[in-house]
Amino acid sequence: MAQRELTTADYLAMLRRHWVMILICTIIGGPLAYGVSRFLPVKYKSQTLVLIEQQSVPEKYVTSIDTSDISQRLSSMQQQILSRSRLEPIIRQYGLYSSEAQKTSMDILVTRLQAAIEVTPVAPMAETRSHELPGFNVAVTWDSARTAQEVCTAVTSMFIEENLKSRQQHSEETTQFLSQQLVDAKTNLDEQDAKLATFKSHYMGALPDEEQTNLNLLTGLTSQLDAATQALYRAQQDKSFAETMLSQQVSAWQASQTGHNPATLEQQLIATQTQLATLQSRYTDDYPDVVKTKADIAALQKKMSEENQPGAQAATKEPKSSIEPAQIQQLRAQVHSYDQAIAAKTKEQEQIKQQIGLYQGRIQSSPAVEQQYKELTRGYQTALDSYNDLLKKRQEAAMASQMERDQQGEQFRVLDPANLPSKPSFPNRPMFALGGLGGGLALGLGLAFLLEMKDSSFKTERDVEVALQLPVLAMIPAVESLSSKKTKLRAGHGPVEETVEVGAGA
Repeated sequence: MAQRELTTADYLAMLRRHWVMILICTIIGGPLAYGVSRFLPVKYKSQTLVLIEQQSVPEKYVTSIDTSDISQRLSSMQQQILSRSRLEPIIRQYGLYSSEAQKTSMDILVTRLQAAIEVTPVAPMAETRSHELPGFNVAVTWDSARTAQEVCTAVTSMFIEENLKSRQQHSEETTQFLSQQLVDAKTNLDEQDAKLATFKSHYMGALPDEEQTNLNLLTGLTSQLDAATQALYRAQQDKSFAETMLSQQVSAWQASQTGHNPATLEQQLIATQTQLATLQSRYTDDYPDVVKTKADIAALQKKMSEENQPGAQAATKEPKSSIEPAQIQQLRAQVHSYDQAIAAKTKEQEQIKQQIGLYQGRIQSSPAVEQQYKELTRGYQTALDSYNDLLKKRQEAAMASQMERDQQGEQFRVLDPANLPSKPSFPNRPMFALGGLGGGLALGLGLAFLLEMKDSSFKTERDVEVALQLPVLAMIPAVESLSSKKTKLRAGHGPVEETVEVGAGA
């Protein structure tokens, strides 16, 4: 049989030959496994369901600081809670492994307790299409139902406390960090503000936003300079004219005092009429100088008419006065006022020129000042944006911290408390019995196949053809004694019919 391919008929023949042994192994396997389970140590499993509740305040009003994945956070908490520093107090509190505490090290006991604790995340429902973890199960397996329940409750409480503690600590640390960063940002903002204020005070009037104002002021000053120049020119002309008239009047007056020029009044009249013509060419008849000159002409004409009357010759021989006439004094006053006006206009002209030079310098230096101003403004704006952003984040972190302190944020809530198991979770005796049946069946099939492999007898024509590699021509039945048949039946081979087969080459 080992030299040829087995068919379904061969396997069925094997089962017919060894069905008794297979049935016996199957029947014995179930009770044997169940009996073995009776001697195994009993384990009880207590478990609880913890629900992960989202924060009660909507996120559009208060954003949680801890946005890490809940699965990663649960794994991190599991490593912290199942550490030696957290499990050793539980071992001592509930007297776990009391019989082995003196002989076994604490590290080994902690490792065994870690193996007895199982944390399993709950998969979200497919209908919700959510990727957030809805909760997790905590299970503790122990040889005592009460102890398993107590340890499960303690471990669950540690998860809840650790979640609250870690979230509060995280929010407070974030708030402190943002507060320190806000202080640094405020210092930087103050420095930038001081630099900008110093720059503005140093370049006041030459800042980029004042360039158009400077241009407008420069245009106005240019117009003022033109007006002042024209006024100065007119004042200088008036002064020259007044000085000429004064010189003529003084000469005429001095001649009249010595008596060498009898036509003095006529000369004064002619000079005054010339002055009137000049003033009328420049001013209207209501101008004060025009009115005054007309009055002077009328006075001279009246004086000349009086001198032509009888008795006037005698009057002229009277002693002459040394006091200058009022007309000469008025001309001297005019010359003096013109000097003051010229000095004022000259000073005004110089001041306007200085202001024009100042504004021209500001306009010329405007590109360089603008570049420095932009750099300072950019640094100030960056510092201001950073400060405002940190201030907003600090306020949000403070609200999130307050939310965590009020336990309004994400938290763990026990949905199903740790149960007190009424029956052991291990060993599962019905499952052991089913396993024993399956094992007995497999053992019987294996033994039957092994026996068939060791049996070298021919049972079918196909065995003969494969062994001799010749076709079978005839079959002669073998005649056995009754005792031989009984012996083979006891051996478990069943009824066998041996034949002598004659090949074509025999």
